[in-house]
Amino acid sequence: MAMIPLLLEIVIDPAYGLDKTQDMLRINDISYSVEGRPLIEHASASIPDGHKVGIVGRNGTGKSTLFRLIRSELVLDTGEISLPLKARIGGIAQEVPSSEVSLIDTVLAADLERAALLEESETETDGDRIAEIQTRLVDIDAWSAPSRAASILKGLGFDDPQHTQPCSDFSGGWRMRVALAAVLFSQPDLLLLDEPTNYLDLEGALWLESYLAKYPHTVLVISHDRGLLNRAVGAILHLEDKKLTLYQGGYDQFSKQRAAKLAQAESLAKKQEARRAHLQSYVDRFRAKADKAKQAQSRMKALERMQPISSPQEAALRKFSFPEPEEMSPPIINIEGGVTGYGDTEILTRLNLRIDQDDRIALLGKNGQGKSTLSKLLSDRLPLMAGKMTRSSKLRIGYFAQHQVDELFVDETPLDHLRSLRPNEGPAKWRARLAGFGLGADQAETEVGRLSGGQKARLSLLLATLDAPHMLILDEPTNHLDIESREALVEALTMYSGAVILVSHDMHLLTMVADRLWLVSNGGVAPYEGDLDSYRDLLLGRDKPAKKSKTPSAPKPKKPSRDQILTLRADARKAEMRIEKLTEMRTKLEAKLAGPTLYANSSNEDIAVWQRKHAECIEALERAESLWMEALERLEKAES
Repeated sequence: MAMIPLLLEIVIDPAYGLDKTQDMLRINDISYSVEGRPLIEHASASIPDGHKVGIVGRNGTGKSTLFRLIRSELVLDTGEISLPLKARIGGIAQEVPSSEVSLIDTVLAADLERAALLEESETETDGDRIAEIQTRLVDIDAWSAPSRAASILKGLGFDDPQHTQPCSDFSGGWRMRVALAAVLFSQPDLLLLDEPTNYLDLEGALWLESYLAKYPHTVLVISHDRGLLNRAVGAILHLEDKKLTLYQGGYDQFSKQRAAKLAQAESLAKKQEARRAHLQSYVDRFRAKADKAKQAQSRMKALERMQPISSPQEAALRKFSFPEPEEMSPPIINIEGGVTGYGDTEILTRLNLRIDQDDRIALLGKNGQGKSTLSKLLSDRLPLMAGKMTRSSKLRIGYFAQHQVDELFVDETPLDHLRSLRPNEGPAKWRARLAGFGLGADQAETEVGRLSGGQKARLSLLLATLDAPHMLILDEPTNHLDIESREALVEALTMYSGAVILVSHDMHLLTMVADRLWLVSNGGVAPYEGDLDSYRDLLLGRDKPAKKSKTPSAPKPKKPSRDQILTLRADARKAEMRIEKLTEMRTKLEAKLAGPTLYANSSNEDIAVWQRKHAECIEALERAESLWMEALERLEKAES
């Protein structure tokens, strides 16, 4: 069977690199320009064999170009990239073709040697050669290949019945998962992955983290996923100022080292500036005086020789600015016995859900279980087929989904989009809105088709929040955002006063934003009582056989970490703030009900509405106080 071209696999020619050290990859003083503009200049780095390295840097700095240079798809201006002789490089192709070959056969075909040996074994007649083939098949563990391939497919979200379906049955995003499965199965000596979690859900991303951490060869992965960069790699290669710098440790450790480096550079730059100002002052004062002219001249030369200390480029935190909605009485949405789906097909049943304006809810569950279906129901894009759903009468909902980035008008500018949606506002207001989402003057007048993925995502987020929604539904909002932009999104969502419904594979975003977890599975939605770490452990432990305990004694409870205690304290503070807000709302409602104006100027129906709001507020306050007490008990237990 012919190899399906789902992955890029290159065997390094002896003339390309020299096996000088134990390094898998040596980048020596390389430079590369695009249309005369330097992208990488005199950059060097060495990656030891077997190391897992995350590559980070702002969008547009040249990370993907570096991969193409390593694969020799582009020609260096200067310098050399060296790898061991016969090293196999594997990566995922940009386009994954549709074919009638099954998923499992597609993955198995990625092991070229195994495929070639099996094909030869079917026609070979020489006894000695047959023995050699069989010996080699045993050496490469060829007979366990189907089970290994099936395990990888399952980890990336494919159920057993899907393994025998043809690739053509799946969408482009799912075929990218097949391509990832194929390259992981082939186990190249140098694995190059460019944003591999962009087409994975949370479950697939967590499985990939675990798999890469145990991968037997060298890995270079471009990623903006802090969870992956903390748990799956042991070093960070930073591309900045056209240079490469290797830091040991995961992303958090890199971030600390980077902050120290920036502080040192800033301090040196300030000292140099003070020295420069002092010399310039002397020159300005004495250059015209004959007795001081020579000294002034020497100081001028010293100024000319003084090379400015440039601190590393630090991207200013490109903040998002979400408009603030007015406060509404809880709940903003309430569903009792709800059923929803598509056409006559029920997807979710037995829905009993309540959402308040200050809720931050993450939706968990495998792909295909109904997270997007629930999001569409809540955003009024799907009808309720049975049951009862009540909404606040003036409820505004903002909705961001991955596909909406692709639905922007590619031949229009961001200003054109706002001109259509806000015709009564002027150019100054439009530009201010765009600037609030990190889209400057140049991007404002650039056709959407020429914007980067991150800039398109920012524009889509702006359009989703344009009406100051009371509830914001975000389905994978970080796919095209770099790490700085993800941090800016975390900050914006923290400050935002509306409800948030979040679907994401980014564990860091979920941890920082969500304070409630809903598990969507088996046609229903229910609160998940554990935290994200326990959910991760649950997912990664599903396929592992239960270990038999040698002793009947229970394991000693693990002492909570400092981060866990800080999280519990934050939960308690959030619960307390919620009580304060609800208490303030109750006071206002009681004042309204106690005033004579309401009864003099309102109908019995209006009075009943205010009384119902007061009752709902009391109910919400009781619930908030209960949650606060639970949070305090958990905190007290952790700190004891």
